[in-house]
Amino acid sequence: MRIHDLNWMQLEAYLERDDRIVLPLGSTEQHAYLSLGTDSILAERLAVEAAEPLGVPVLPVLSYGLVPSFAAFPGSPSLAEPTYVALLRELLGSLHGQGFRRFLLVNGHGGNTPAAQPLAEWAEGVGAQVLFHNWWNSERVWALVEEIDPEGSHASWTENFPWTRLSGVSLPAEHKPRLDVRRDVPPSEIRAQIGDGSFGGWYERPDEELLRIWQVGVEEARELLESGWI
Repeated sequence: MRIHDLNWMQLEAYLERDDRIVLPLGSTEQHAYLSLGTDSILAERLAVEAAEPLGVPVLPVLSYGLVPSFAAFPGSPSLAEPTYVALLRELLGSLHGQGFRRFLLVNGHGGNTPAAQPLAEWAEGVGAQVLFHNWWNSERVWALVEEIDPEGSHASWTENFPWTRLSGVSLPAEHKPRLDVRRDVPPSEIRAQIGDGSFGGWYERPDEELLRIWQVGVEEARELLESGWI
C-alpha cells in the first residue's frame, strides 16, 4: 500500500503490529526512446505490486540517483555518491526514529548500488535491517532475461515495458550491436560512444516476454519482503 493512500494515524496503527517499510530507488536519466523516468517507474510499480498483498507500506520512489556518466544527456541529473549515501542514511534514520526497523530498498538503477554497503553498516549499528534489492538483475529475473535474449542491456528491450514507453514515440526495428561502453571518459565521450543512449540489443520484444519477467520480479521482491529478514 502506498503511504500516499494513508494518513499518519493509519500508519501509526500499522507500526503497532509490523515494522517493515519499502523504499523504491530509481533515477532520472536517459533511456534512449523510453521515458527519462524508466528506472523510477519500474522500481516504484514493482515495489507496490510486491508489497500490496502483504499490507506493507511503500514510500514514494526516490527519483534521483547516481548517473554521472549520462551528464551530457539533457534530463539526467546526478547526485554525488557521498550526498546520495548521506541522503539515504538520513531518510532511513528518520524512519527508524518513528519505529520502522526493517527496510526493503527496491532498486531500479545499477548506478545506485554503491550505497548498499554503507547502508548495511548503518543498519548494523542501530539494530535495523536493510535489504538492498536490485530487482532487474536478481537471480530469477536475470536467469529469465538470459533465457529469452542475453543481449538485453541499458535502454534495450529489457526496460521496454508498457509503462515506460512514450506515446507517439516509435522505436527502431533493427538490432543495435552490443556496446562495450567505456566509463572512464568524460560524459561527452560516453554520449559519442552510445549515440541514442541504448547499450545495444533489440529495442523491443513481445510484451508476453516482458510480462513474464515482470511477474518473476514481483514474486522475488515479495518473497524477500516476506522471508528475507534475519
